[in-house]
Amino acid sequence: MEPQDFADVLASVRAFVREQVLPREEEIEETDAIPEGIRRTSQEMGLFGYALPQEYGGLGLSMEEEVRLVFEIGYASPAFRSMFGTSNGIAGQVLAKAGSEAQKDAWLPRLASGEVVGAFALTEAEAGSDPSTLSTTAGRDGDEYVINGSKRFITNAPEADLFMVFARTGGPGGKGISTFLVEKGAEGLQVGPSDEKMGQRGAHTAEVFFDDVRVPVDAMVGDEGTGFRTAMASLAHGRLSISALCVGLAQRILDETVAYARQRSQGGKTIGEYQLVQALIADSQTELFAGRSMVLEAARAYDAGEDTKLGPSCAKYYCSEMVGRVADRAVQVHGGMGYMRGVAVERFYRDVRLFRIYEGTSQIQQLVIGRHLLR
Repeated sequence: MEPQDFADVLASVRAFVREQVLPREEEIEETDAIPEGIRRTSQEMGLFGYALPQEYGGLGLSMEEEVRLVFEIGYASPAFRSMFGTSNGIAGQVLAKAGSEAQKDAWLPRLASGEVVGAFALTEAEAGSDPSTLSTTAGRDGDEYVINGSKRFITNAPEADLFMVFARTGGPGGKGISTFLVEKGAEGLQVGPSDEKMGQRGAHTAEVFFDDVRVPVDAMVGDEGTGFRTAMASLAHGRLSISALCVGLAQRILDETVAYARQRSQGGKTIGEYQLVQALIADSQTELFAGRSMVLEAARAYDAGEDTKLGPSCAKYYCSEMVGRVADRAVQVHGGMGYMRGVAVERFYRDVRLFRIYEGTSQIQQLVIGRHLLR
């Protein structure tokens, strides 16, 4: 995208987020849903396809452009980004990176427009941090595969029209896993009730069950046995996007903290005049600066093909931990008010805890980083 065009996109998204999304965050929290008007405007702005190729209706942003955009998107409640994040990220990237031309033509334009919502069905009850041990199976039966098993914590499952399902077609380990496209309404496909989570209301996850779900042979994405590799490539992209989301939300939390410290008075002066409060704010600003710099450099290296694994893991590990510390300090600066429902930093304190868990826990990122260096 031309620099001026991208600058215009950033400015438009920034204005939309701050003028239309932020005022409705409490509504999202209370109703556990994104207002239809926000969804519609997001579609019109191309937010459902910012990371998808231009030839299929997306904006075709580079990784560096994407993270800069997500810095702005992340300024709002995480549920806002979740509405279209999976279609751009781990689900959409499966098709963009490994799909056949027929699969791309059939689905990517609809994902990019928001007509279709995608879901990434990898995690299972006993295959979370190590998905190579998943037990969902897909057995060949003539011109079809028959899928049996279940998935857990699948983002957007209640709304999804298309599931990227990872199932075992061969022996143990990652080399025995393949990827399949399964459409909503397929016989034997059942989505459980939306999970009741600690935070991130408005972003829905659920269990997904497969009971003799039949799909045609051409529903396989890529070659048989390449599913695990496809999943890991999509997750690397997703980890950079989540890192940028953490940076955007950390900026919002810090802004809330500074604004409160400027107006809240104790002992005849604002609490921001007290040096220990200034120290908490300074620590958060310093970590935020480091996180933003790390994400931008990791995205540059990703685009250049220099590093598509180590950088994303380092960024995801650091930024997901960093935003938790920023949120914790924000509650501390707010004092008792920071523990009250209806105060933004209390909600964000609950929201950010998930970032250290999904798309690879902090401990998995440590293993990825350590093994990469020792190898």
